[in-house]
Amino acid sequence: MVEHHLAKVDVEGSNPFARSIFLSPMKASVFFDLPASIPFRDFFSPDAAPWEWLPQIQLALESFNFSGGKTKKDIPEGLRVSGNVFIDPTAKLPIYGVIEGPCFIGPKTELRPGVYIRGNVIVGANCVLGNSCEYKNCILMDNVQTPHFNYVGDSILGNGAHLGAGVILANLRLDHQDISVKTPYGRVPTALRKIGAIMGDYAEVGCNAVLQPGTLLGKKAMVGPTLAFGGYLEANKMALLAVDHKIYDRKEIQSASKV
Repeated sequence: MVEHHLAKVDVEGSNPFARSIFLSPMKASVFFDLPASIPFRDFFSPDAAPWEWLPQIQLALESFNFSGGKTKKDIPEGLRVSGNVFIDPTAKLPIYGVIEGPCFIGPKTELRPGVYIRGNVIVGANCVLGNSCEYKNCILMDNVQTPHFNYVGDSILGNGAHLGAGVILANLRLDHQDISVKTPYGRVPTALRKIGAIMGDYAEVGCNAVLQPGTLLGKKAMVGPTLAFGGYLEANKMALLAVDHKIYDRKEIQSASKV
């Protein structure tokens, strides 16, 4: 039995991670349910604040026995794998890319060419980790789609979450200070310098949007394309960029052959 590192809490003590649970009523269970495909339930309490899960990723992977997955002979020649990496035998691998452990990749997940996994990554079942996408210190639950040119760092993506092409989950403030998160109950300090996004089950982000550090999206929340969004978006709400545009008649121009 693994004891959760937040089990012994001194509310008046100096542990900022422990205190944040009491400073915010926001619980991980409000955003997502950890699926059975991810075998680390002891490390991720549904009653903890969701950003509290981020430091637990490394601890969870350190506890894992990495046997039983794909072996060296199953790895394509162009895919560079290093460190402790578990890849479910049913996962689909690309002809080239980089996977740096520790890392857990669940069943029937597809990795596409050019994927870059930088360590401390946990991926559930039936996910897509796309071409030219980068991942570090993150959890992707079941059926997560990140197919094209995404950055996913220090983030948690709930079941069925989806990122459109070019979506960036920014994880570091420009001044490099600790991140506080906006909640319905006010701002909460996290004592973490890096937090990307917390996306609830079936939350979605449109193409070329950027989520600012510490963004929280509730279940089925949606951020529209090209929007730079930060803060908290409650469940079943949409944030869209409202930009007026005008349409003009097109004037005749000289063709290139006559220039």
